[in-house]
Amino acid sequence: MVVQELKFQAIRSGGPGGQHVNKVSSKVVLFFDVRASAGLTEAEKDRILAKNSNRLNKQGILVLQCDETRSQHKNKEKLTKRFLDLIQKSIQVPKKRRRTQPSKSSVEKRLKAKKITARKKETRKPPEL
Repeated sequence: MVVQELKFQAIRSGGPGGQHVNKVSSKVVLFFDVRASAGLTEAEKDRILAKNSNRLNKQGILVLQCDETRSQHKNKEKLTKRFLDLIQKSIQVPKKRRRTQPSKSSVEKRLKAKKITARKKETRKPPEL
């Protein structure tokens, strides 16, 4: 992935903070066009788009933002790390599940437990007349 593909924008952060928040742009927003990326294969792009559909805008651009700290530089660092983690997790192919059968001992153990429970419930019934 090429660094030039990431676009950062600093904007004013909302919330409490007094006068400082009104004059400093500490919130950082990251834009990444997944489809136009040269560093990803088509399969990786499809996987990223599918897994992060809630973070995409109408143009198909991945949008992340961070306003955790008062510092624009710290927010940019955190956002970059979060972006890299997100891409790494999205690219990973999940391991295929292999079907297995339960062992004989586990089946016997389950049936034995069922019989014990059945006997316990049988003793709770009132006697028949």
